[in-house]
Amino acid sequence: MRAEVFLPDDYRPADDELFMNDTQVEYFRRKLLSWKSELMSDSKDTIGTLQDNTRAIPDISDRASEETDRALELRTRDRQRKLVSKIDSALRRIEEGEYGYCEETGEPISLLRLDARPIATMSLEAQERHERREKVHRDD
Repeated sequence: MRAEVFLPDDYRPADDELFMNDTQVEYFRRKLLSWKSELMSDSKDTIGTLQDNTRAIPDISDRASEETDRALELRTRDRQRKLVSKIDSALRRIEEGEYGYCEETGEPISLLRLDARPIATMSLEAQERHERREKVHRDD
């Protein structure tokens, strides 16, 4: 069972702290949970909207526009569903004590990167190498 960690409202992780101390871990855990909650709420709103707006539209142009809007909304929700999966994975890494460390090098991921992208699994350098390799293989 995890001990309660006090987290001031204005707390921001700093480089002069011990990396991934209890306060930093709690900061990122709460950030991830908040993000997930927001995405889940948006998803529920979308489902409700799509169910409420199922009506027969006689004009073919209006119907096509409505279907395009729905398809775009569903693609957005699918991306968000994948994002929720990545958030769950980050929360699991927190529980396992692996959060904040590059999965490729084992080095700490910068706090600025984690704050901007809390689901990051690689340091910036490792991510850039990964993307360069991916681009080279894609061009073949």
